[in-house]
Formats: sequence, C-alpha cells, structure tokens
Amino acid sequence: MAERLVGIIGGSGLYEMDGLEGLREERIQTPFGEPSDRYLVGRLEGRPVAFLARHGRKHSVMPSELNFRANIYGFKVLGAEWILSASAVGSMKQEVKPLDILIPDQFFDRTYGRIGTFFGNGLIAHVSMADPTCHVLGDILYLAGRQVGATMHKGGTYLCIEGPQFSTRAESRTYRSWGVDVIGMTNVQEAKLAREAEICYATMALVTDYDVWHETEEDVNVESVVAILRQNAATARAILRAAVTRIPGERTCACAHALRDAIITARESVPEKLKRDLAPIVGKYLRA
Repeated sequence: MAERLVGIIGGSGLYEMDGLEGLREERIQTPFGEPSDRYLVGRLEGRPVAFLARHGRKHSVMPSELNFRANIYGFKVLGAEWILSASAVGSMKQEVKPLDILIPDQFFDRTYGRIGTFFGNGLIAHVSMADPTCHVLGDILYLAGRQVGATMHKGGTYLCIEGPQFSTRAESRTYRSWGVDVIGMTNVQEAKLAREAEICYATMALVTDYDVWHETEEDVNVESVVAILRQNAATARAILRAAVTRIPGERTCACAHALRDAIITARESVPEKLKRDLAPIVGKYLRA
C-alpha cells in the first residue's frame, strides 16, 4: 500500500520546513492558476510530506491575493490526504497569550470577495461545514504541541478578517464581545476547500499579539509580530515534526467522504470541461 502524503502549509514566519530529506520541488499547474509557490516534497521524520509557503517563500502574496483554490488543488494532485496548517493570529482572550498556540475547531468568516469553493459554472455541491476542521488532526496537533513543551489551547473559534490591515479598536472590541478566541486573515477558505477536496485539515494558530482590544498591552504592529513569529516558527517546526509521526495510516473520519452525498447537480448535465478540470476532486463521483 502506498504511503499517504501529508500536506503542510506554512504561514507568516514559516517559509520552509527544516528536516525534509530527499527534497525536490514540484510546480503544479491547476485550472485555477498558480499556487503561492512551488511545493517542497520530501520525507519528514520518515513520512512523505509536501510543504507550501502560504504567502510565498519571500512573503509576497497578501491574504486577499492568495489563490486558495490553486493551493489546495495542488495538494490534491500530489496525493495529500491530510493538511497541517500554521498561521499567525491575534488573541481575543486574556488567557491566550502571545507565544501560546491554539488549535481552533470553529471558524467565523468576515472576509469578502474571496473564492472559497471549487464548485459553480454547472456543478453544484454543498458540503457540511458544521465541524470545519478534522478532529483527528486537531487532536494530533494538540498532543504534538504538548509533547514539545508548547503552551497549548484545545478548541476555540478563529475569526477570519479580510485584511491586510489590522482591526480598528471598535472592530476588535466588537469581535471580542462575540466570544471568538483568535483573529487571523487566511484559514477559512483553506478549511472550506480542503473539505470539498476530501482532505483532512487542521491548523495551529500561533499567537503573536492581543490585537488592539487590550488596554495595557502594546497595539499590534508588524515589528512586534515579526519578533514573536521568529520564536513561534521554531516551535511550529518542532510540532509539525512530532505531528507527522502520529498521523494514522488510514482515515476513519468523515472528511474522507465529504462529497459523497454533497453533489446535487445531475451527473449527465455536468460540462465535460468541468469534469476534466475537477477530476482529481470529483472524478470518482462522476464516473458512469
């Protein structure tokens, strides 16, 4: 049986993955355009992995410019069945401190104008996002974090804003009143597309600041965020190395068949080009 590949998405401050052996670069062409960068494919702790720098290795792609569809489609073409994500966030809770790591199990989408689905143009599917992350992967990331000595928080809501600006004080205070735990700019579309692609997805939210709601802490700014990111990046790499060794050989979660009952369009009416473009994702469901 072929070994299943693990995808890793590195966020701000995590532009490469130390410890990859047998490294090669893969440029994936997709129907949706170019991914953020080339995929770095190799073995990490003996496990086949593909790493992608979310914002490019030179951090040249801002959140609103990310080609989420191409990024996730590329992982699917490479054979990824799991995606471990890392992203920088602000904390909306006093007890979730800078340098802590939170494993969210819910998202709240405050973005606009982003494409977060592979479907449309003649093929419609409605996947469930009630539980938007893979609970198996979330548990693995949490335990891996504990293993390497990080301060971990299990569960919580990630509020995704458009950016690239940080929040106003009025926005930050309003978001805090909603009871969300962390705030970031990237993860919602990844989670939605990974679910449509039947790839397990979980993220570790690397806390860099208290946004601007905190009355006694310095307001969030790039200089302070980058300083914390440098420390968080080393911890994130250690967690990822520990996590890949815990990922099981077979999937038993619902992520693996999220599309099974989600496609509503009559199969015979799906345009042929769309069938070809989305074959890595929907091919098994559209065969005669």
